[in-house]
Amino acid sequence: MSDGSIKAADQLGAGTPATTSPHVDAGDAGYSKDLKSRHINMIAIGGAIGTGLFLGAGGRLADAGPSLAIAYAVCGVFAFFVVRALGELILYRPSSGAFVSYAREFMGEKGAFAAGWLYFLNWSTTAIADITAAATYAHFWGMFSDIPQWVLALIALAVVLTANLISVKYFGEMEFWFAIIKVAALVAFMLVGIFLVVTQHPVDGHTPGLSTVSDTGVFPVGTLPMLLVIQGVVFAYASVELCGVAAGETENPEKIMPRAINSIMWRVGLFYVGSVVLLAMLLPYTAYSGDQSPFVTVMDKLGVPGAAGVMNLVVLTAALSSLNSGLYSTGRILRSMALSGSAPRFTGLMNKGQVPYGGILLTAGFGVLGVGLNYVVPGQAFEIVLNFASIGILGTWGMIMLCSLAFWYRSQDGRTTRPAYRLPWAPYTQIVTLLFLVGVVFLMWWGGGVGRTTVTLVPLIAAALVGGWFLVRGRVREMARARQDA
Repeated sequence: MSDGSIKAADQLGAGTPATTSPHVDAGDAGYSKDLKSRHINMIAIGGAIGTGLFLGAGGRLADAGPSLAIAYAVCGVFAFFVVRALGELILYRPSSGAFVSYAREFMGEKGAFAAGWLYFLNWSTTAIADITAAATYAHFWGMFSDIPQWVLALIALAVVLTANLISVKYFGEMEFWFAIIKVAALVAFMLVGIFLVVTQHPVDGHTPGLSTVSDTGVFPVGTLPMLLVIQGVVFAYASVELCGVAAGETENPEKIMPRAINSIMWRVGLFYVGSVVLLAMLLPYTAYSGDQSPFVTVMDKLGVPGAAGVMNLVVLTAALSSLNSGLYSTGRILRSMALSGSAPRFTGLMNKGQVPYGGILLTAGFGVLGVGLNYVVPGQAFEIVLNFASIGILGTWGMIMLCSLAFWYRSQDGRTTRPAYRLPWAPYTQIVTLLFLVGVVFLMWWGGGVGRTTVTLVPLIAAALVGGWFLVRGRVREMARARQDA
């Protein structure tokens, strides 16, 4: 199919289904289809906007200056490639097991085992980071300042866990409103920022505008700092694949998913790149720091009363949204793995609300370990777990692109037919994206510090995956034979 016809299919907002897949995933049975178009669209937004922007942009602006906008743009393009590749696979065969199910079809049970547990590593450690962040943000308000951090972390986990266990509809509604809050806050800030730039209203005695950037240059501290912050910027996009998991619980994914995925690109451009450009024009990059949200910094310099409290609420919402997403997605992924034998049997159990509660409780169990971590080392809990999550994120993205590449190769010899909605420029897009991910790992090592320590742990993670596979491979093969005989 030509690029022109691909573009035409995209503009229609729906892709023609591919040839029916011969692969049947037992983990796809039993789910309700309660997620509507508005839920999927806002889940896609929520996955593309998180604490990486609301909180992390401050420290990265201080490190790299205005060139941070370039880093967000580059990483945003690759994040779009990843979710677009996943979107093509979804239209080929929607699955709540998402990329784990596709890894099983195109890479075998070993690939599915590695993909699933890397994803679990990502979200189980991110859950700890999220409840730690939520507890830290809650301490901002006086009414919570005397409550121990571990108690607040436990409360955050309990509230989000309860909503996840009731039904997928509760998850969808919670994520819908979390995303609304995040988008409304960003839109309001950008309108204020544009007004300040256009009117050249002073911000803390500084006149905003293009001169703020031109006075220091786009690369005020050189290009190396911009390259080094890329490793952190990638993780700001860590939840973009979530809409792929949600596709298994929505009606008509072939109509809903292309629109949701295509919109990610302009959202990235508007919210990430646009807001960073505005921040760079409003104040010199040296005015920002990693200790405070850059949006709060601007509002504080303006002297807007209550602005810090409002933005703190938004950042708290972003942390709860991430926790909500993590519990949801790992529950579905673990169920797909359990029904093939590569995860504990209890993670395949569902309740009356058609929710895979076993997998959700396992992830929440790691969150409880995080509560303990908040009790023992409250000041270091966030940093300890965040670096482990980074490896899971890169592994997940890499697996999605490998599945996409395998799918493309099968389409070339006629074993599969690609849907009209597809990843453009295949297979070069997959190869370049995989090289980019390898480059991020190198930058983590090159930057030293905790990033280098994390990379040195990769062989241990690989050894754990190999050891785990040898433990479960007998059960996996036995269950595979049982499915063939059925």
